[in-house]
Amino acid sequence: MTILGKKIRMERIINRDTGRTVIVPMDHGISVGPIDGLQDMKTIIQTVADGGANATVIHKGLVGEGHRKKGRDIGLIIHLSASTNLSPYPNAKTLVCSVEEAVKLGADAVSIHINIGNGGEKEMLNDFGRVSYEARTWGMPLLAMIYPRGEKIRDEYDVKFIKHAARVGDEMGADIVKVSYTGSVETFKEVVSGCSIPVVIAGGPKMNSDIEILEMVKGSIDAGGSGVSIGRNVFQHRDPACMVRAIAAIVNDESSVEDAIKILK
Repeated sequence: MTILGKKIRMERIINRDTGRTVIVPMDHGISVGPIDGLQDMKTIIQTVADGGANATVIHKGLVGEGHRKKGRDIGLIIHLSASTNLSPYPNAKTLVCSVEEAVKLGADAVSIHINIGNGGEKEMLNDFGRVSYEARTWGMPLLAMIYPRGEKIRDEYDVKFIKHAARVGDEMGADIVKVSYTGSVETFKEVVSGCSIPVVIAGGPKMNSDIEILEMVKGSIDAGGSGVSIGRNVFQHRDPACMVRAIAAIVNDESSVEDAIKILK
């Protein structure tokens, strides 16, 4: 029964025709506060839903803010871990929600953030193991956001670290792993080939141009990636719905960057 439950929930957070997904994470409020684009959660969730996003990632306290009240449906991924950048240890994530609580709140999936290569890695991996077990018990899809960040990491975009991060998610029992893009199709192929579960890319900091974002998305798909989990470059865009449409055109329709740019115009 748990296998069937997971299969049904997975179809709520991915495009069932392509097996790919466009996720918009909006869990930034705990880390950095109510930044631009996330002051009015009901409006922005509805906006990205209208644009065709498959799911959003939010913390438990905001469940109900725009989900399944009117308009197009959108998958609900509840984020289980957090830290603030006011902390002396911002890379040390701690659990703030359980899988069982997410089930009770109506989640379609849960997510956890792990930073490897720092002093808090031991505790975060321990949390990851517990969440993975609980997610399997409840038939709940698990998205693992894994980044090489900390004292031992000189370049967090180095392919050797990124493919290690992706493999950690695979080995620990995640259903989808989210990592940073390595900068080229060739290097990102190494990440995807070393991981048996779907790999999606993070958007990272706000970029300077639309074409830069879309070229990154296209590169990840050409390398065999399964989609995106992009936050600030969507919800802080001048037209978030159009940006989602442009990204989804590349992810699900395999459109060119040039055709995706036309959607934004």
